[in-house]
Amino acid sequence: MLFRVVPGSPVPLGEQIAACVRRAVADGTASPGERLPPAREVAASLGVNIHTVLRGYQRLRDEGLIELRRGRGAVVTTAPGAARLSERIHAAIAEARELGLTDEEFLALVRAGLAAAPAPAAPFAR
Repeated sequence: MLFRVVPGSPVPLGEQIAACVRRAVADGTASPGERLPPAREVAASLGVNIHTVLRGYQRLRDEGLIELRRGRGAVVTTAPGAARLSERIHAAIAEARELGLTDEEFLALVRAGLAAAPAPAAPFAR
């Protein structure tokens, strides 16, 4: 898996690392069950602190995209569709912040969008 970060970017390095993994899962480069490189290895290759990589991995764990296993490392747990959606959500959040929207304003827009969207189809009755 290829990790790329831009040190001068306003996006925190841990978030950039998380975005690399989201992108890899979304495009099928990384699949469920695949192990991510050890944080120490990623940190050394990028020239960043190991805690920066761990922050990115922890964010992915909190999102449900990976599982962190003591002694076994980080393992991808989600399907590409969920990773694509997560990547789009993060892009929308970043754009909302660039536009100066508060979290409450952003959530109001999301709620309005959900209310306007068609209801999901009912599952087949058995």
